[in-house]
Amino acid sequence: MNLWDWSLRAWRAPGVETACLDLQDAQGQNIPLLLWAAWTAVTGRSLAEDDIEAACDTARVWHETVIVPLRGVRRALKTRVPDLGDEDREAVRAQVQAVEIDAERRLLAALEALAPPPVGPAKPALPALVAVSRAWSSVTPRTALTLLAERLPA
Repeated sequence: MNLWDWSLRAWRAPGVETACLDLQDAQGQNIPLLLWAAWTAVTGRSLAEDDIEAACDTARVWHETVIVPLRGVRRALKTRVPDLGDEDREAVRAQVQAVEIDAERRLLAALEALAPPPVGPAKPALPALVAVSRAWSSVTPRTALTLLAERLPA
């Protein structure tokens, strides 16, 4: 299963969306990058330090240049804006959200292209999540990562 399809399946699993949004908003993590890490583990791939570094570099460019600015616009349009009708605001917000999702899909495709080939059976997701989180940020939110790993589909 490719990364995008696996990510959609994972997102729909009970508790995954909540766990991911906490990791994103409260812990400063990059969700497409974490989903990539988990997917590599459950598909029997082993990540080398260079793989993780390349993935973090790619995710950082997408994150800073495209995804965070789009998310900011989408969130700003969530509340009423003077002199901007609710119907127009919601229509533009929906369009921005669609572009944001497409950007995340493209980031996932770029990350999938960086993944090494499978070399064995499925592995637990937590070690890959921790390794990628550690490379992404100076703080590794182990409790939140453990919760996500427990909720992800195999």
